[in-house]
Amino acid sequence: MTDPIPAGAQEFLVRISVQVDPAAMSPDRFADLLQDERARGAELVRAGAIKHIWRLPGTSDNVGIWTALNATVLHDLISSLPLFRWMTVAVTPLATHPLEPVLQEVRR
Repeated sequence: MTDPIPAGAQEFLVRISVQVDPAAMSPDRFADLLQDERARGAELVRAGAIKHIWRLPGTSDNVGIWTALNATVLHDLISSLPLFRWMTVAVTPLATHPLEPVLQEVRR
């Protein structure tokens, strides 16, 4: 499944913390959930919904730059993750900084 990202999409800073207790389910179920989570995450990366993602050392948390048409679409993308029911998600909409043109110039 791919989710095309339309022109004019917004960027969001997304922090995800997962609180799943592997002991609360069978080892096979937990392994399947992790495999499904990685597969769906890869689909979102390929579709352009996840532009950057980082692990936060010492935790299972991650922070990333996500792209979506609006906050409702972003919610749909995040909630499509198999581990969503065990997640705490913090979303911050991002706006272009006045120095962005200078950054783009330097990166060329």
